[in-house]
Amino acid sequence: MSKELWKGIYPALLTPFKENGDIDFDMFSKNLSAQLEGGVHGLILAGSLGEASTLTTQEKYDLLSYTVKFVSGKDIPVILGIAEQATAEAIKIAQKAETLGANGLMILPPMRYKADDRETVVFFTTIANSVQLPIMVYNNPVDYGNLVTLDMFEQLAAVPNIQAVKESTRDLTNITRMINRFGNRFKILGGVDTITTEALLMGADGIVAGLVDAYPRETVAIYDYIKAGEVEKALEIFRWFLPLLELDIRPKLVQYIKLAATKEGISNEYVRAPRLPLVGEERERILKIIADSEVSRPNLEVNA
Repeated sequence: MSKELWKGIYPALLTPFKENGDIDFDMFSKNLSAQLEGGVHGLILAGSLGEASTLTTQEKYDLLSYTVKFVSGKDIPVILGIAEQATAEAIKIAQKAETLGANGLMILPPMRYKADDRETVVFFTTIANSVQLPIMVYNNPVDYGNLVTLDMFEQLAAVPNIQAVKESTRDLTNITRMINRFGNRFKILGGVDTITTEALLMGADGIVAGLVDAYPRETVAIYDYIKAGEVEKALEIFRWFLPLLELDIRPKLVQYIKLAATKEGISNEYVRAPRLPLVGEERERILKIIADSEVSRPNLEVNA
């Protein structure tokens, strides 16, 4: 079964843990089931929301193998995130992901070392040339310090399997700049929850989403309505959603979104140190945002 890449809603999946720190695969399966039932179009493992920085390489392989098996027979691409300091390590993980059945890779620029433009382009192209897998470049200068410019994408366009960009610059005009310069050469997926509706209206092919981990049906509904030209219905959901979506642009987005997903019964609150579970006033404040959203939650059956 062919898997259409880089279109629609792609959750940046949470990694649930047990109290002892082990990966909670039972809870992970509950979240996967909720995502599939909600109609998502792909799955991304070991991103920032998946606490990739605290996962061992073997755990990333374990998550990938589990997910590939879970979606076997379904038209749902599975993407592995790669965020490494060394090019050689990134290549090793990319090649292993290919053998384990990943359908694509989401790659960040080099971690910790702030590479210049030439070094960043060579980093991406070297990894891409080491595998056959399709690749999405994660362009997030706000959080990671490296901007992949249009001139850099001009060079990356020469590599056939570099196919998409997770557009997280926070500059919506960058979507139009990419389309004006490259046409449909690169698929564009918006990467910031608070401007997902605007990104889709500007021509993004899809969204890499965070609050979808707790609210898959609402997230997919926004996408479906916009693609169907029913913008007012999409905006009605988006306006309800915004206080929750703002949890995605905070330093503790992992804890906040895990708490929201826990209230939905599809995650738990355990995180890996140095992150700690929410306590006190902060936890109560986030719980109030979640509880307030329930009062006016859209009835998607009525909107359909």
